[in-house]
Amino acid sequence: MLLAVARHDGAAYGLLVREEVSRARGREMSVGAAYTTLSRLEAKGLLTSHATEPLPVRGGRSRREYRLTAAAKELLAAERECADRRWGSAPLWGQA
Repeated sequence: MLLAVARHDGAAYGLLVREEVSRARGREMSVGAAYTTLSRLEAKGLLTSHATEPLPVRGGRSRREYRLTAAAKELLAAERECADRRWGSAPLWGQA
């Protein structure tokens, strides 16, 4: 979820994040699970959100857009560094 928000930082809204996570997982994520997870990440201080102005179409509704906090950016950087260390020292298949 954090990576999906990071890819669209500043313009990441719930359904866009849900679609990206569903694609990455290879199966559909329910709308309820997506919004529950976003809410929990916000409660933990990893995301902030705000409501946008209503969309400029008749009957347009506002969206809740999400943004990473500094803590989330640090967490993602640490996870990336950890993964890079693991992959950097691991031989690839068929290599000696």
